[in-house]
Amino acid sequence: MTRFITKQKHTKHVIPGNPIFVGNQKEENTRIRLIGYDTDTIVEVELQTISELSNFLNKYEKIWINIDGLHDVKLLGEIGKLFTIHTLVLEDIANTGQRPKVDIGEDYIFTSIKMMFLDEKKHRLEAEQISMYLTKNILITFQEKQGDIFEPVRERLRNKKGRVRNYNITYLKYCLLDLIVDNYNFLMETFGEKVEDLEDKILLEPNKDILEEINKNKIELNYFRKAIRPAREAISNFKDFKTDLITKKEQPFFNDLQDLIQRSYDLVENYKNMLSEQLTVYSTNVNNRLNDIMKILTIFSVVFIPITFVAGVYGTNFEYIPELKYRYGYFTMLGVILLIVLIMLGYFKHKKWF
Repeated sequence: MTRFITKQKHTKHVIPGNPIFVGNQKEENTRIRLIGYDTDTIVEVELQTISELSNFLNKYEKIWINIDGLHDVKLLGEIGKLFTIHTLVLEDIANTGQRPKVDIGEDYIFTSIKMMFLDEKKHRLEAEQISMYLTKNILITFQEKQGDIFEPVRERLRNKKGRVRNYNITYLKYCLLDLIVDNYNFLMETFGEKVEDLEDKILLEPNKDILEEINKNKIELNYFRKAIRPAREAISNFKDFKTDLITKKEQPFFNDLQDLIQRSYDLVENYKNMLSEQLTVYSTNVNNRLNDIMKILTIFSVVFIPITFVAGVYGTNFEYIPELKYRYGYFTMLGVILLIVLIMLGYFKHKKWF
């Protein structure tokens, strides 16, 4: 199963604006949760149908609707009709391969971004698409599967912690995006520790396992970079676009969000360069070790050439070789061989060849 590309074969020849689910279904049933709140009150309910939303829309100052599961295109269509969401936006929500983006209209802000997490079983990074549709007092979030990614924000709402109950609904969207970007930084710091731990291993034991780990880290980093680079571009749009939904009160928070994701992107680039350098160092160390081995083998070969010559001369089958009749001829030959070896090794040492 490919991670880098979500196959779009189901959208081929489809008229734009017709939502079609693209990706892998991660939930059997779609889950609808609603939190209605203002400064003093809060209600949290789970709904069975979209029609139940009408019972809450005009009762609370701010409403957060969370949809878990994107495969039910019919349900997305009902949401689109209820909140007058453009069909092109619904198409982006249903397509889990959608590139991270921010679309700011006159009365809405649509954001699509990737939530990164570590799959403990597969020991690799995975991505989940998160879509957010913001109107004047309603925020609708769409997730591929159920999870507690936004639970810290829910706890702040329930316990009236921080500014989230007092600020408008745009601040809630900022809080959710902040969680996602903070997780980018957390994952990159965890990933960075693994990359930096390889430094000593490469110098001390440059084996095939190290090479495999370097290449695996490069693949995971490229996968992370594929999500964070367009996310950085998308979040920067909050500064460029002018909309009444983001007031001067909330703008500094979105500016800070841009700084946070820029930090994550810088870490990605730094660790990408480190991995390239580690691969270079690994190759250099392996080549140096190979050169050392070849140098030793060459020295042995050179030492044995004159020894082989001496042994070859006295191994010939000529009857009249003067030294053959000499009583100490054998020991003299061994002494000459040893002397040759010592002289050659001394010469190599003097030249610092080993």
